[in-house]
Amino acid sequence: MTRLSFQEAGFSHGPRRVLREIGLTLEGGAMIALCGPNGAGKSTLLRLAAGLAAPDRGGVELDGEPVWRLEARRRARSIAYLPADARSAWPMTARRIAALGRIPHLKPLRRFGVEDEAAIEEALRRVGAEALADRVFNTLSTGEQARILLARALATRAPVILLDEPTAALDPRHQLAVMEALKAEAARGALVVFAAHALELAAAYADRVLLLDEGRLHADGAPEAVLDEAAMKAVFGVTTPGGVRPTKMRL
Repeated sequence: MTRLSFQEAGFSHGPRRVLREIGLTLEGGAMIALCGPNGAGKSTLLRLAAGLAAPDRGGVELDGEPVWRLEARRRARSIAYLPADARSAWPMTARRIAALGRIPHLKPLRRFGVEDEAAIEEALRRVGAEALADRVFNTLSTGEQARILLARALATRAPVILLDEPTAALDPRHQLAVMEALKAEAARGALVVFAAHALELAAAYADRVLLLDEGRLHADGAPEAVLDEAAMKAVFGVTTPGGVRPTKMRL
């Protein structure tokens, strides 16, 4: 089973400590919500997990190997990463954007095979974007673009999926559709880690919540235990009687 481990990892931006001694282990087959206020270190933690930055203290390992030292193509096959500000400047069709998720699997001078085509179509279907496939990406709305970029990540079929605010630009129906798609990825054995400000969605879908505050891991556990009234007051500075409750919306 895939295992991502942080070994007292820390990271700084200049003199500012962004992450402080993060120690935890995440395993495949689970959906992990990364929560916390702005500036808590959520995006930085995801970048360390993706191997896009190296910790300046401690380590981050994927199945026992430092993530940032993995060969680039191997890392791209193993980890699908979707940043919060993901975009594309190319005037390509939505389907071709989603197809980029299969590039790490291609051998030199080879075209997409049956498995690649199937992965692309499945990814578009799972984010409800089949009807968008032939449209030019930069003519789509912000929410439609977000779904196509998520399809690109899902098409990789990586054992680790890291997403920074994947539902931020989506309407309620597509928020739920995306969360269901990610839940299905976890059910197939993937490790899904997503940063979220929509705490009610985290409470509804996550198996485990990591609550960050000022670069430290404030709490780690089941949603109902972590997103309780005391944590909301201590970390977010708001009063939420009874803590955060799962959203009651359904598709």
